[in-house]
Amino acid sequence: MAEIRGLLFDKDGTLFDFEATWNAWAATTLTDLAQGDLDRASELGARIGYDFAAKRFDPQSPVIAGTPDDIVLLLGPGVPELTGDEIVTRLNATAAEATQVEAVPLVPLFSGFRDAGLKLGIATNDSEVPARAHIEAAGLSGMFDFIAGYDSGHGGKPDPGMCLAFAEAVGLPPESIAMVGDSTHDLEAGRAAGMHCVAVLTGMADADALAPHADIVLRDIGEIGMWLEARN
Repeated sequence: MAEIRGLLFDKDGTLFDFEATWNAWAATTLTDLAQGDLDRASELGARIGYDFAAKRFDPQSPVIAGTPDDIVLLLGPGVPELTGDEIVTRLNATAAEATQVEAVPLVPLFSGFRDAGLKLGIATNDSEVPARAHIEAAGLSGMFDFIAGYDSGHGGKPDPGMCLAFAEAVGLPPESIAMVGDSTHDLEAGRAAGMHCVAVLTGMADADALAPHADIVLRDIGEIGMWLEARN
């Protein structure tokens, strides 16, 4: 059994608690797109599986594991005055400024991973620019050997492109890497790349949904150290 020497993380719902971070962002962003018309904002929310009145995403919302391009396909008909590129630009700009709520204290955790000699990466279906902004805001600049978004040239999850690109970038075989994420997209991408798959419960999916795709389901990424110690 290969020793795990690299960890590749999803971002939203994995490093950062999904609901605590993105529910408020969605309300503000939809209101902006609707030019302040709350009825229209509510209709836009329905298009992406977001209950505007409750300020909460439905667990089955395609936005949760999707890319900005996926969101545009859903929102576009509701904002015909904007092009798809203009919607993506607005989404990326507001997402980059969204306050990220850490799933666990991240700096000590990732400092420990680095001290242990692990190679670290991020593979997110977010765009790369806001992803890097979130990492910098969390004090994690320089911690990662690889950061890729869906627009970084490797494709989006559940395809394995980002996972394989990380393995190549850090010079490790996929079987010595664990893909860590909160959605089936993350786990399917890792599995397709030949990686170990670790699910966490800080996103919108529950253990029953994730377990069939994962080697193990953890409460959050703070439990990875114990899992690695027992496994390695």
